[in-house]
Amino acid sequence: MKIEVVELLRFELPLVRPFRTSFGTQNHRDVILVRVATDDSVGWGECVVGVDPFYNEEYTDAAYEVLVRWLIPMVFAHGPLTAEAFAGVVANVVGNKGAKAAFEMALLDAQLRAEGVSLNSYLGGTRSTVPVGVSIGITPTIDDLVTVSQSYVADGYARLKLKIEPGFDVEPVRRVREAVGDAVMLQVDANAAYTADDINHLAKLDEFNLLLIEQPFEPDDLLTHAAMARKVSTPVCLDESIVSVGATQTALELAACSVVNVKVGRVGGLLASRDIHDLCADRGVPVWCGGMLETGVGRAANVALASLPNFTLPGDISASARYFDRDITEPWVLRDSSLDVPQTPGLGVIVDEEFVARLGATRELFRP
Repeated sequence: MKIEVVELLRFELPLVRPFRTSFGTQNHRDVILVRVATDDSVGWGECVVGVDPFYNEEYTDAAYEVLVRWLIPMVFAHGPLTAEAFAGVVANVVGNKGAKAAFEMALLDAQLRAEGVSLNSYLGGTRSTVPVGVSIGITPTIDDLVTVSQSYVADGYARLKLKIEPGFDVEPVRRVREAVGDAVMLQVDANAAYTADDINHLAKLDEFNLLLIEQPFEPDDLLTHAAMARKVSTPVCLDESIVSVGATQTALELAACSVVNVKVGRVGGLLASRDIHDLCADRGVPVWCGGMLETGVGRAANVALASLPNFTLPGDISASARYFDRDITEPWVLRDSSLDVPQTPGLGVIVDEEFVARLGATRELFRP
């Protein structure tokens, strides 16, 4: 593809309710969109990093600067390229995987639209719908958590994920399990809030028949995750630790997890995500698609990815209404705890640029 224009759009999109985890509370998405115009197509990508460097080292101001100062100039200097070549072109930029993932997504969207190929078909997806769950942040009280959990079950979600932290874990999970019953799939996410001293305490979660416990310890502490996996019967899942194919392979070799969460922005793009899926499939390790409060653009990428055969657990993808009063694309609608996989070329969604403008978006244009 010959890239004629790259445009960066930035705006805030309010959340329908605050989303609190062990590392902070989020009231809105600070959204960066990458728009790529080629000689015969247009593609969109979404940067899913947070406004603060709390989930990982990336944050939106830095991601924007990396795109402007390095990634966009590198792509223009290279000349015509394919989405598959992008990672090699920008390989000298260390890390910054959320920024890279957004640019790759836009390139891939443009490329597939020009070719008339849907993203799920390109990636090797095998399903027309994907099962999804909902992620529930830490609430002011346990009663609030129970009420919110029951409301999502009433909305049609068959899987709930509860954020936990020290002091808000065993009893909240007990209460939710009692309230929603055994038929609802339930899992927990610690966002690395615990230490090795908490293993025996976390083992108390075994009685609640959880799908998994996600990332209890620091991302680089694979040995403690392995010790936890030996101690508990609940499957241990890694999220923040999974930053590449190599990191995934190391985690599996150390038996630090038996389930893997794949996030496009965390691993550097859709192509790296597919590689991690394939590695885990070869090892017989199930994967599921994590979420980062994406708009309809990033959600389209997640849904297509989750249609691959080894994504056997519901992902944190959810309907648009879970997060936003109005999405920037056509809304994603829940049906039987599932979302439809777009079959039209590229991501299969259209950005509502008029609505984005009303949100006060800034737009910066770059040409070769």
